[in-house]
Amino acid sequence: MTPVPPSLSRLDGSIGLWTSAHELVAPTPHGGVAAEIEALGYRGLWYPESWGRESLTSAALLLSATSTLVVGSGITNIWGRDAVASINAARTLNAAFDDRFVLGLGVSHQPLVNRLRGHDYASPLATMREYLEAMDRAPMHAQEKDHPSARVIAALGPKMLALGAELTDGVHTYLVDVEHTAMARSVIADSFLVVEQAVVLDQDREEFLRRAHTHLEFYTGLENYRANWARMGLGPEDWVRGGSERLCDAMVVHGDAGAIAQRVREHFDAGANHVCLQVLGPDPLTPPSQDWRLVAEGLGLAAP
Repeated sequence: MTPVPPSLSRLDGSIGLWTSAHELVAPTPHGGVAAEIEALGYRGLWYPESWGRESLTSAALLLSATSTLVVGSGITNIWGRDAVASINAARTLNAAFDDRFVLGLGVSHQPLVNRLRGHDYASPLATMREYLEAMDRAPMHAQEKDHPSARVIAALGPKMLALGAELTDGVHTYLVDVEHTAMARSVIADSFLVVEQAVVLDQDREEFLRRAHTHLEFYTGLENYRANWARMGLGPEDWVRGGSERLCDAMVVHGDAGAIAQRVREHFDAGANHVCLQVLGPDPLTPPSQDWRLVAEGLGLAAP
């Protein structure tokens, strides 16, 4: 069995947050959203890369603002930089910041690759394999060339999950249910499994659905998620823009801290190593600081 890299070891059995809220405030190497999340007792911070900040620059800022928090890219788009740049950045970030960075890589989605970046979104599985193999061959002549670093890949279907188990330290799933977590564990054996879970804390049904529909609006237009939802037993009637009520209930936990804690336990029981919560607040353009705090208190998270 391959040893688990230090940054992933720090996350095993813990709860983190998945958010892009740091992009809603001015960039800073001190304080800010990352320091707030660390102070609340969350062990990891996962963030996306799409139209906002460059992924590895963001990692450096988030790591600079914290001392114990593990920062993971969820995901760094492989079309945004070549394999040499990615692996050498991961080595440098871990060497500079006490092994607190996890490089999460993903093939992203056709609209974000073809239209936004001007690449050809062809053969995502083969492209990811080639990218990972190129990382393994990448030279580095800086002092940290042999420093360990963790990498996981975004994976939903069995083939990408299997590739993650074969060539990386683990996988990062997104917009999935507990049954998917169990399936993923069966495919990846003892590799590390990071599961994202969206939540809405303590709201009535109408407000829950408003937040859930808003959250799902973008994702219901992406074929990768539609294909995975079909494997999960959902159908076209569920991925209308914003999603059906059934999709909202399947993808977003609604309730008090006890309901959230129960879903987290279910993911752990199904095989997750780390669960990162995406807390959906009242306004997507404002960091949901109050809900982050209430969720942390309800789950009994302890500040470092």
